[in-house]
Amino acid sequence: MSIKKIVKRIAVEEAFVTEEIAQEWKKVLASKFVEPGFKMMGHTILGEDPGARMVHSRLLDVGAGRIAQMDKDGIDLAVLSITSPGVQAFDAVTATRLAKDANDVLAAAVAANPTRLAGLAAVAPQYPEGAAQELERAIRSLGMKGFLINSHTHGEYLDDQKYWPIFEAANALDTPLYLHPREPSPSMVAPFLDYGLYFAGFGFAVETSLHAMRLIMCGVFDKYPKLKIVLGHMGEGLPFWLQRLDNRYLLQVKIGAVKKMARLPSEYFLEHFVVTTSGVMSAPALKLSIEVLGVDRIMFAADYPYESVEEGVRFLDTVDITEKQRVQIYATNAERIFRLASH
Repeated sequence: MSIKKIVKRIAVEEAFVTEEIAQEWKKVLASKFVEPGFKMMGHTILGEDPGARMVHSRLLDVGAGRIAQMDKDGIDLAVLSITSPGVQAFDAVTATRLAKDANDVLAAAVAANPTRLAGLAAVAPQYPEGAAQELERAIRSLGMKGFLINSHTHGEYLDDQKYWPIFEAANALDTPLYLHPREPSPSMVAPFLDYGLYFAGFGFAVETSLHAMRLIMCGVFDKYPKLKIVLGHMGEGLPFWLQRLDNRYLLQVKIGAVKKMARLPSEYFLEHFVVTTSGVMSAPALKLSIEVLGVDRIMFAADYPYESVEEGVRFLDTVDITEKQRVQIYATNAERIFRLASH
């Protein structure tokens, strides 16, 4: 059933994959070097049950089927990005090649439907200098609107300065990074493997919010002041924690446990982070985020094909906020942050 159109709707965390990446995932899953979290996650997303096969087919489709589903769900423009864990499960050479190929596939899909699709580039953190080069190619030559990294890479986080050529390029290009979840890293995953806690309901948010906090605490935003980070799932819980993060940070400074930063953790968050609604259809969570962050820092995301786009649209169509706020979350914030006005 088509959803009644009330405002322009832009969805900014919409996943795709290439068949070659999926086949390379299978090789990793069959090896003895597979990370425990990805082993659990991989067998879920590449399973042979009807649900997994349907999701996989939807991830591969960046053409007519995707556009038809967007029409049905009432989505005007989808910003596509590589699904988790993307190229980050591979060695540096394989990851670099597959990221470039995925960007070419995505650019061709956008060129075929330029008023309906936009793209975020994939990069391979395993080769930071190459990732920076690919980011520049993707933005300047392919017309990508930003880039996406699926949290940790072989258990390592982007606060390590060996990855900062990526941030240097993003800062110079003034282009946002979507820091997307994946399963917890090998060093922390063990307690999450029970009860399905490694998955999207909890483990993803823990992993990605930790990654975001490492970026806040490491000084990267002082060095690269234009850097913008997008967090999905209503900020992976961090808007709820900002007051306490500041409070305990000041105590840690006082007792000498951490070095004093130029600003409070919340100040870095409010200046350098924006959030999306992907998969969170909760009025209290949305209203808290509006109060804490300001409505201009929130964008709509449907999280297709993992979430019900219909439910996400119905939620934002009907939640008790002002019409101006609804338009900002659905469209104008994304147009500003990802420079989508031409669409």
